[in-house]
Amino acid sequence: MKYAVIQTGGKQYTVTEGDSIRVEKLDAEPGAVVDLDQVLLIGGDETKVGTPLVEGAKVTAEVVKTGKGKKIIVFKYKAKKNYRKKQGHRQPYTELKITSIVG
Repeated sequence: MKYAVIQTGGKQYTVTEGDSIRVEKLDAEPGAVVDLDQVLLIGGDETKVGTPLVEGAKVTAEVVKTGKGKKIIVFKYKAKKNYRKKQGHRQPYTELKITSIVG
């Protein structure tokens, strides 16, 4: 089975064809096709390791949806100083379905 290690949004993901992954938000509409060309490794029958990227390799994915993750609460305070600050954050993401691995 062919797999690849790709880099996007400052993170690395191991993917195979048919996988669904959530990555940092990309500027693409749902239904669009995205080429991820930062491929660090391709594995399977023969392994290709990049230095740092594999030449001519790319992973094609389809944008399934975009959205926001679960809310996390950021709470800051200073003891005995009556300072409290509560803040919420929802990280935007793009969900991708991997369609092909070339390389």
